[in-house]
Amino acid sequence: QVQFVESGGGSVQPGGSLRLSCVVSGRSISIYPMAWYRRAPGNRREWVGQIMASGSENYAASVKGRFAILRDNGKNTVYLQMNSLKPDDTAVYYCNSLPNTEWGQGTQVTVSS
Repeated sequence: QVQFVESGGGSVQPGGSLRLSCVVSGRSISIYPMAWYRRAPGNRREWVGQIMASGSENYAASVKGRFAILRDNGKNTVYLQMNSLKPDDTAVYYCNSLPNTEWGQGTQVTVSS
């Protein structure tokens, strides 16, 4: 059974930074591509970015240049480094492998002054 446990969310002022963590069990992140998603209030879950097993990365236009996905294969953990946060980044953030499997609980990020 694959499980994703996200953590690291919180409240931050615009322009601030946060690093989210996603501990993965039941699937090796060194083999599977990993992605981050988010769901803002009233919206559908949207793709934020992904990192391939090769290390190549892709990001949504809305976060490109501000967010970065990191991977620690030894800890089977994926990170989302978020800089220059904006109120529009407020959402619950989730990680998942590609193809998607069961979803975790996510972690809430709130950007507000």
